[in-house]
Amino acid sequence: MTRTISKGGVTPPLPVPLAVSAPHGRLTQAAIYVTILAVLGVLAFGLLSASKTQLQSGPAPDFTLSLFDGGALRLSDLRGKIVVVNIWASWCVPCKDEAPFLERAWRAYRERGVVFVGADYVDTEPAARAFLTQFGVTYPNGPDIGSAIYRAYRGRGVPETYFVDRDGIIARVQIGPLTEPLLTTILNEMLTKQ
Repeated sequence: MTRTISKGGVTPPLPVPLAVSAPHGRLTQAAIYVTILAVLGVLAFGLLSASKTQLQSGPAPDFTLSLFDGGALRLSDLRGKIVVVNIWASWCVPCKDEAPFLERAWRAYRERGVVFVGADYVDTEPAARAFLTQFGVTYPNGPDIGSAIYRAYRGRGVPETYFVDRDGIIARVQIGPLTEPLLTTILNEMLTKQ
């Protein structure tokens, strides 16, 4: 490396560009293309399977839920009743908003053949029990052990609510939080369909 001296002092030499060998350049290009194709493949798979991830209708997958207060509840044993299956978690902020009016609806509709069932998703038992106590929830609730119910219903998040008719068929699905007026409307519509 040589330095040239000018009137202002020492001038550093111009940087010498690094030569990229052809095989190395082709490998880099190939890696970029493979990465792009992989990303596109993942996106395409997600779009194609999105319609399969949300359970909208058909027979409600049967399940047995071990209850926090002891015993167990089997969905198929509730045939002949309207069943509201709510998937919730104590850490879910919208679930806290839903809890009071879900309990009010349970108390208002249970004498009319409506059963509410809560499946606690990815939670700790102490936190779940504290949540139920805080909101005075009295309808059957239990932990969704191994996320079995969530997977069977192809859950996408919490809260999610599935309305199962008297014949065990999913009549309505609410992904995301409910409102009290919507809950009342759905239950009244289901009750009028005899």
